[in-house]
Amino acid sequence: MTTIDDPLLAAREREATEPEAEITLAFENNRHASLVFGLYDQNLAKIERRLRVSSFANGNHVTLKGKAEACEHARRVLEALYERVALGQAITLGDVDGAIEETARQRSLFPDSEPARGAFEQIMTRKRGSVRARNAAQDQYLRALKRYELVFAEGPAGTGKTWLAVGHAVQLMEQGAVERLILSRPAVEAGERLGFLPGDMRDKVDPYLRPIYDALHDFMDARMVERGMQTGLIEVAPLAFMRGRTLTRSCILLDEAQNASSMQMKMFLTRLGEGSRMIVTGDPSQTDLPPGQKSGLSEAVSLLSDLDVVGRVRFSEGDVVRHDLVRQIVGAYERAARANKQPRGEA
Repeated sequence: MTTIDDPLLAAREREATEPEAEITLAFENNRHASLVFGLYDQNLAKIERRLRVSSFANGNHVTLKGKAEACEHARRVLEALYERVALGQAITLGDVDGAIEETARQRSLFPDSEPARGAFEQIMTRKRGSVRARNAAQDQYLRALKRYELVFAEGPAGTGKTWLAVGHAVQLMEQGAVERLILSRPAVEAGERLGFLPGDMRDKVDPYLRPIYDALHDFMDARMVERGMQTGLIEVAPLAFMRGRTLTRSCILLDEAQNASSMQMKMFLTRLGEGSRMIVTGDPSQTDLPPGQKSGLSEAVSLLSDLDVVGRVRFSEGDVVRHDLVRQIVGAYERAARANKQPRGEA
């Protein structure tokens, strides 16, 4: 897999020897400018923290002060956000992070010229509109989803693996590329023995599949989700229910795949039929399988790594796109895990 460099880190190393600079921007539309700056200038505050600049907003004007390259980077971020607002797109703090990563990458690709617009991939759904990748790993993920029929995505929670996969699946269905969405998870916490739980089958499996439902409702109207499930256009089921089927003209997502056994993973992968796409996501470090049982996700990635028709994307703790505190929590656990793997006597 290709290593993803951190353009922000490289930029900060160059900033150390750069002179101070001051840039003033004036946006044409006051209302759009206020949306770019954010409520109580929270978007500007995010840019200040990430790029180490100072900003002073006054109406539709904003002045940036700091190292020359950092100020130039902040200018590109604000102009990119203004373009999105002008197109009627909402701006969140996550979008600010994404614009920072995107413009940093664009500048690293085109250091001596104006950066190309829209370098990061995006997906488009009727309810959500345009959703753009927020970092290089997500960009690579969306490109893989468009290119390959089978894609594996590994990495910690909060990197957008499941959410983007569901969004891509909804986009494919709305475009007519597939006829059904089939979303699945191993119900390992219940040992796949759901009969003792109260209610009908949907009541039994809902708790295990709730994250997928949440993602579906992010990208589709609630009434469309309900109608799709009633008509069979959308199917949400435990992994064990996939046995014996051949799934054609479908987008099939297996989430939390680290909890699938080797036999289950082989069964799932061989369900792929004509005109279908398959997405497998999981975090190998968080398996709930019994001790000594090998994860089907790790085995499948290893066995299929040499096939050039299979996509694979690996996320790290630096790719977490949730709350900043979540990124730090994931990083702390990752560091602890690496320390525990060191041989005794090694510093």
